Amino acid sequence: MAAQVLSMEARTGRSNQRYGSQGERLVAGIVPLSTDKYYVLLIQSTRRGGWVLPKGGWETDEATAQDAAKREAWEEAGIVVKITFDLGLIPEWRKPDQLTAQAPKAAYHFFEGTVEKQESQWPEMHKRSRQWMTFSQATQALADRPELLDALNRCTMHR
Repeated sequence: MAAQVLSMEARTGRSNQRYGSQGERLVAGIVPLSTDKYYVLLIQSTRRGGWVLPKGGWETDEATAQDAAKREAWEEAGIVVKITFDLGLIPEWRKPDQLTAQAPKAAYHFFEGTVEKQESQWPEMHKRSRQWMTFSQATQALADRPELLDALNRCTMHR
């Protein structure tokens, strides 16, 4: 297998976005854990501030949702991850009145991964900071994002 080429260019727009049978946006995400599984890496949300897990649209040129999750981990958090578990599909939790053209209905596919490399420069470094947190810190940080909390709760990190 060829080594993954890491671009310093973050993808933007939705022209290559995959959609599900109900018109929902297919989103891939990662729960990035430290090797000892005591810490998870969260990133700053660009839209609302606060902390989130790396995630984004699964695009048509990506063979698998894992590929999309790895790309998002790199673009948003500057990390190279090895996927260790498929955490499954997580449905949209937002109410219809919380959905917008910028944030339409989505179906999330999350993976657990071990962070193999954390780079000092990455595509979204100027818009996001990142922080390692314990399970209880991350639970509090993700309290208002039930779909992200669900992914965190499904992972094998130490509680």
